Amino acid sequence: MSMLMVVTENVPPRLRGRLAIWLLEVRSGVYVGDTSRRVREMIWQQVTDLSEQGNAVMAWATNTESGFDFQTHGENRRIPVEYDGLRLVSFLPIEEK
Repeated sequence: MSMLMVVTENVPPRLRGRLAIWLLEVRSGVYVGDTSRRVREMIWQQVTDLSEQGNAVMAWATNTESGFDFQTHGENRRIPVEYDGLRLVSFLPIEEK
C-alpha cells in the first residue's frame, strides 16, 4: 500500500463519484488515499476513460530518488519531463488568443 493523490480539473461528475468510492475528496477535485498498486492502476484507468475534456494528475509514494512518481492526463500547461533520472514538471508557454 502507498499514499496516492489525484487532482482533477473540469471532469464530469460521474468520474468524481467513482474517485470518491476509493479515495477521500479533501478539497474540490483533490482526492487522497492509501491504495495498492492494482487499485491505483484501476483508478487511473477510470480517470483516462471518463475524464472527457478535463485533465488530471496522479501522484503516489514510491521508492525513487524523489520518493514519489506521477502521471498526467489531458491538456494542461504542466507537462512531465525526465531530467537526469528525475521526473520534473515543465511549463508550456501561455497561448496568446
